[in-house]
Amino acid sequence: MYAGPIIDAHTHLWNLSMDRHPWLRPSDGEVQALGGLERIRRNYGVEDYRAASARQGIIASVHIEALWDAQDPVGETRWLETLDKSDGIACRYVGAAPFGTPQAAAVLEEQAGYKRMVGIRAVLSHHPTLPAKSFAPRGDLAFDAAWREDFARLARLGLTLELMMYPYQLDGVIEIARSNPDLTLVINHCGSPIDRDEQGLARWRSAIITLAREPNIMIKVSNIQAYDPSPTYDSVRAVARHCIESFGVNRSILATDWPVITLTNTFDEVYDLFRRITADLGAAEQQALFHDNAKRLYRL
Repeated sequence: MYAGPIIDAHTHLWNLSMDRHPWLRPSDGEVQALGGLERIRRNYGVEDYRAASARQGIIASVHIEALWDAQDPVGETRWLETLDKSDGIACRYVGAAPFGTPQAAAVLEEQAGYKRMVGIRAVLSHHPTLPAKSFAPRGDLAFDAAWREDFARLARLGLTLELMMYPYQLDGVIEIARSNPDLTLVINHCGSPIDRDEQGLARWRSAIITLAREPNIMIKVSNIQAYDPSPTYDSVRAVARHCIESFGVNRSILATDWPVITLTNTFDEVYDLFRRITADLGAAEQQALFHDNAKRLYRL
């Protein structure tokens, strides 16, 4: 099993005393896609990540925007800049921007001015029949002309586009990729197999195969037990391996989604699963998944 260096390409940090994360405030209307959030309603800082990851050989981690207050997305970047970087924790950022608004162009320029900023994330995840499982207010944001105009700015700024999506957003994401061939898209969380019945999983498998046909799309095999009400090793492996086999080992990245992943797993359990799932692959293939692809994508 893999015993080399690891780059954790999907992590979050937050300090709730700053009150900048609306989705983590207790609310009757909170998103239910991940179940109850009570267990992660606490501070997660550099020291917490250092302790959680101590046994795993992590040499660097990438911070993904944590749904910070949309009125000041650059505020999260400024906060990240104040944190200890001595262990490589949160040494690269994927930030946020108010896509589709008059402010977006200026925010993107400002975010790109930070040397650790390597990408911007857009949240498209919308369920057409289960509003409580939706992170996005509409299902057609990928087709919105103003959003598309902002997506087109990213490659010029040297930034990637990370996406949270459900299979229902497939057509829009494909259009983004084809309209912006110089832009690298990174699909988060295995493309989110949100519906776990037979029809839903078939829809998700088909979406992954379709996404993988676009050469400028990569996938993160992250939060691998999310949306699975009764996870087993076989069910988790099936999701992870479908992503890896569809995209290939050079366009797939293993990552945690810590601390959100702690709703289902400990940090060590996540990497134990990754090692088991990839144990039959060659040494170079394993290193690509655990380390090399993230190093290349995030310019580490």
